[in-house]
Amino acid sequence: MDLDAFRTLLTPAGLGALDEAVKILADGADPVAAASAMRRSHPADLAAAALTQASLRRRAEAKFGPDAAVMYFTPHGLEQATRPEVAAHRAARIGAAGLPADGIRAAGTPADGTRAHGEPEGGPAVLDVCCGIGGDLLALTRAGCRVDAVDLDPLTVEIARANAAALGLSDLAHVRTGDAALTDPGEYGLLFADPARRGARGRTFDPMAYSPTWPVVLDLVARAPAACLKVAPGIPYEFIPEGAEAEWVSYRGEVKEAAIWTGMGPGGRRATLLPSGATLTASGAEAETGPVSRYLYEPDGAAVRAHLVAEVAALVSGRLVDPRIAYITSDRLVRTEWASCYEVTDVMPFSLKRLRAVLRQRRVGVVTIKKRGSAVDVERLRKDLRLSGGNSAVIVLTRIEERPFALLCQPVTSTNG
Repeated sequence: MDLDAFRTLLTPAGLGALDEAVKILADGADPVAAASAMRRSHPADLAAAALTQASLRRRAEAKFGPDAAVMYFTPHGLEQATRPEVAAHRAARIGAAGLPADGIRAAGTPADGTRAHGEPEGGPAVLDVCCGIGGDLLALTRAGCRVDAVDLDPLTVEIARANAAALGLSDLAHVRTGDAALTDPGEYGLLFADPARRGARGRTFDPMAYSPTWPVVLDLVARAPAACLKVAPGIPYEFIPEGAEAEWVSYRGEVKEAAIWTGMGPGGRRATLLPSGATLTASGAEAETGPVSRYLYEPDGAAVRAHLVAEVAALVSGRLVDPRIAYITSDRLVRTEWASCYEVTDVMPFSLKRLRAVLRQRRVGVVTIKKRGSAVDVERLRKDLRLSGGNSAVIVLTRIEERPFALLCQPVTSTNG
């Protein structure tokens, strides 16, 4: 979709076409039939734009819930947008941080920072660079922040602006086309940056390949009183600025992203679980290592990424099965949302023949296979086991003192509560 086609969607005729496209897709029409139906009453380009947007709204429901019904998207924008729960968590931290409410120069306002008549005052002043379709922009404004958002792509800017309007947030959100590198974060209470992590070949995990590149991002951070940088969960530790806080966020057991905070208190490492909001920080704990006991704990990925496995071990009175592997063992069954728990039934050096024999003896026909520190091909192993039977088990493949091991377990579903 190009910019002109999107702007047409915002006209009365375009909104009517979009409503019609939504109804056609809701009735279950296949793409060919839907296109034919739309072209009978609308120009081909408008019909295509409306169907594309209606399809994206259906896909967006899983991420944005009811808001998706009035929002606008691009395929990449939808994929890269922050989950609303994660964005709301960050926005709440920013809103509660006591950041300056003055000094903002919103798009279209005079250089002296004065606001137009009727423009709301109060709330932290945030510069949102690389704003995309506005996922974080919406969360920030809902938290009471006044946001000046910038993106290099005119279509993306138009969509972010339309999303703010559709959700009644335009009074706090000013969106414009611009180069993040040319902004002045010193005029705001906080810089929020979400550099693009996708290049011509797809998603990139190298911060030096971000857009803007990492040096440009760090220059913006250096000129900002406070900053929050949205980054990939796998960001190498050496890219985290000295004195910053690095926070990994897990949503319903899946690590979604990381954020780097500066100017917001002491640095360090933090893991956060959503939707509960539970948070864990480094305490200086050191975990002992010892033999596998009755229970095996698998820490949440946010704690693993944040190097807080020892802190999780302390919560369950546990120890590591190997000093370099993020599996914890304990004699105690402890309720914690920071780890999944399994009751261990067998511990054996890894051997396909022996593992297969034990599973057949137990009449195990369904297995969940987990691994850390193991070179075993999981899918190949699943085929080689030739399972049959009505029982199930969890197989944990790991390394203990450089030797490959297999642990047979049963999940303990009562630990999270």
